[in-house]
Amino acid sequence: MNAIDSAATFRRRLQSLIDRSGLNQAAFARMTTIDRSTLSQLLSADGARMPRADTLVALASACHVSVDWLLGLTTHEEVGTQIIDSVMQIQAHTRSPIDERFVEWLREAEGYRVRTVPESFPDFLKTEDVLRFEYQGSAFNKIVGSLDIVETRLALMRRPESELEVCTSVQAITMMAKGEGKWEGLSRSVRRRQLEHFAQLYSELYPSLRIYLYTLTETYSNPFTVFGPQRVALFLGTSFLLLNSIEHIRLFSRRFDELIKLAVVQPNQVTDTLADILSELT
Repeated sequence: MNAIDSAATFRRRLQSLIDRSGLNQAAFARMTTIDRSTLSQLLSADGARMPRADTLVALASACHVSVDWLLGLTTHEEVGTQIIDSVMQIQAHTRSPIDERFVEWLREAEGYRVRTVPESFPDFLKTEDVLRFEYQGSAFNKIVGSLDIVETRLALMRRPESELEVCTSVQAITMMAKGEGKWEGLSRSVRRRQLEHFAQLYSELYPSLRIYLYTLTETYSNPFTVFGPQRVALFLGTSFLLLNSIEHIRLFSRRFDELIKLAVVQPNQVTDTLADILSELT
């Protein structure tokens, strides 16, 4: 299911909750403690807008349905609010690369395989120039220790017991290389250095680090990370939705396996793929 399909499913299920409640939008918004304008935006048929994690939990709690059902991950809608409280948590995202909590989750999963689908490609593989460009205006450029956190993540990856699998799209790399999308305005020299830095680090960390590249013409995935058997962190733009039930961990592990099967570039081909992209950079 791609982002647009996921958003469409969410809108249909949200509308069904409103219809079943017998309330108008304003009354439903009050009942669920959601801002009326936010509710109107979520019901809009435009684009792939998805709700914040706290909005999802508010809807699930007020309407006694599961977050998985709202997101289109299951056809089973019923869940008790006590289950929501025990298996789900919300953590705000600081808009800085690899905050301390993420590093702590990695430490807690030490000895287990960590599997991640990042927004683009992992922050610890990015150069300082690219990080500052991507996070310009955010906390990253105001916190002196941000680069230290990136180095801490890299140090964790260099430990022999570390095992990280990454699935991301080929387009995430090619768009950066071409300076397109959110990378527009990034200089050619910085983009070239990023590709060289990426290839150098990957060669050093492989096979403890294994990257699979899929193509957006075949599939799409929202960003998430499976931290061994401990938890799943689902990234929803401004916050993380943390899931720690066995069912959720298995669900997202299966989704990761599906992405691996659809990969057009295998881990042992990543360095050559980066070299090919670099050779085409004009």
